[in-house]
Amino acid sequence: MSTLNVDVIQNKNTKSVDTLCGLAENIEECEFSKLLEKPRILNIDRQRSLDDRTLSELGIGISPRFSSRTDFNSSRIFEPLDSPVGKRSGFNTPRSPTVSDPHPMVSEAWEALRRSLVYFRGQPVGTIAALDNSEENLNYDQVFVRDFVPSGLAFLMKGEPEIVKNFILKTLRLQSWEKKIDRFQLGEGVMPASFKVLHDPVRNSETLIADFGESAIGRVAPIDSGFWWIILLRAYTKSTGDTSLAELPECQKGMRLILSLCLSEGFDTFPTLLCADGCCMIDRRMGVYGYPIEIQALFFMALRCALLLLKHDDEGKEFMERIVKRLHALSYHMRSYFWLDLKQLNDIYRYKTEEYSHTAVNKFNVMPDSLPEWVFDFMPLRGGYFIGNVSPARMDFRWFCLGNCIAILSSLATPEQSTAIMDLIESRWEELVGEMPLKLCYPAIETHEWRIVTGCDPKNTRWSYHNGGSWPVLLWLLTAACVKTGRPQIARRAMEIAEARLLKDHWPEYYDGKLGRYIGKQSRKAQTWSIAGYLVAKMMLEDPSHLGMVAIEEDKQMKPLLRRSNSWTL
Repeated sequence: MSTLNVDVIQNKNTKSVDTLCGLAENIEECEFSKLLEKPRILNIDRQRSLDDRTLSELGIGISPRFSSRTDFNSSRIFEPLDSPVGKRSGFNTPRSPTVSDPHPMVSEAWEALRRSLVYFRGQPVGTIAALDNSEENLNYDQVFVRDFVPSGLAFLMKGEPEIVKNFILKTLRLQSWEKKIDRFQLGEGVMPASFKVLHDPVRNSETLIADFGESAIGRVAPIDSGFWWIILLRAYTKSTGDTSLAELPECQKGMRLILSLCLSEGFDTFPTLLCADGCCMIDRRMGVYGYPIEIQALFFMALRCALLLLKHDDEGKEFMERIVKRLHALSYHMRSYFWLDLKQLNDIYRYKTEEYSHTAVNKFNVMPDSLPEWVFDFMPLRGGYFIGNVSPARMDFRWFCLGNCIAILSSLATPEQSTAIMDLIESRWEELVGEMPLKLCYPAIETHEWRIVTGCDPKNTRWSYHNGGSWPVLLWLLTAACVKTGRPQIARRAMEIAEARLLKDHWPEYYDGKLGRYIGKQSRKAQTWSIAGYLVAKMMLEDPSHLGMVAIEEDKQMKPLLRRSNSWTL
């Protein structure tokens, strides 16, 4: 492990926290300090936003003309703003005609969210993972990149973007640190999984410590952190109209470093990203190694966001060309091979094996006998979803909520596929929502399969935690997907279920049981992203225009011609 440097600063506003092992480094006084001020609001008068244009219209399609285009203005990449900060954030979606009095939970949730704020140099830089003092802290007293996203969205919707800007700049600075696990150095673009502010009461000084995976369970670097960072940067820009943050050379470089890691050429024959177990929200061994849907959907979303944020200079245009090529390949691959509906399920059931040549139908040599029995009953007549994983001779047919919701928001799913996913949720409400939204994955693995896949993990027993547990934070993703597909009634139904219990149960991290009836056996209370997820869902239902922060419309140029029928044609 490399020598640990620390960033120490005198600060009268002391906040005591426990010691943590991890990386630390001097964060020098630099030009970043002058950026931690109220964002500059730009009123950009444009007829159509880039989000509504196709890649071919922008002249960045895959053609020789791309390299010759020089008349670009980076301000073109942002959509017009309909009103000041915090009121509208894109998508010409009308406000709800009537907004009822705030639910009593809302004020309680905001108080709890503000109590979770973490300060450094007297400024808020994130939110702590949980404020449950009844349990050992472990790493719940840190600011996690993925956990902060719903908190950041809540503050943006509230018209308080400063904390989001501080968070983006602080994590960007952490990205530049040297990252080593044992004697191996991680890629320069890796974003931290989390960071922590340590206070020395003797010296009255503060120290930042970041974890890039060297302290995580299984010592796996967080692939999703960089993707969430890009997505949040675009949400900030959409909400505030402040283009100056994304246009900073430091932010541009940070994006390019992240993109360099995932666009690098290797031995891959697929456009998807090869991942280890534990590299995302499911941060323990759960059989998601390979090409998990969560990472592929976030990858697609981050690529589309980066395409909107990169400047049109020489370096930016080079990456934009690479992004466009990857988006075309990735959208085709995911929509063709990860998509499952009744027709495709029947086709797999009838697959022949050991096929050779480019005419093969069973391209991954999947054995029909490997189809799990539950999937035949789970698949409705109308509906479909992106399955959990596709790799040689292996398909993981489990439903994963986050990946499917992000697929809708990013338009990785076609409008027809998005509708089919919502049809599935309605048809399988008892299984996927039950008594507390929302199942992280379905179904749970158990008995011998549980022992093999999880290594007898006592935390991921059946219908608990990542193994079929119900996570309230997913409510914001479901709500956003519902609003985008024109099905807000589904989100309202889920919201009613959540509001009946969340506050009374003190905002648990997750629930256990086949229906999500029981507070998780190791669930933390006062879980910040459960609180923030509820607030984001609530505000999005009251003002659907907030959807523009987290959703991108479909690009018609990336829609492949699917050769098979789909559930919506039945």
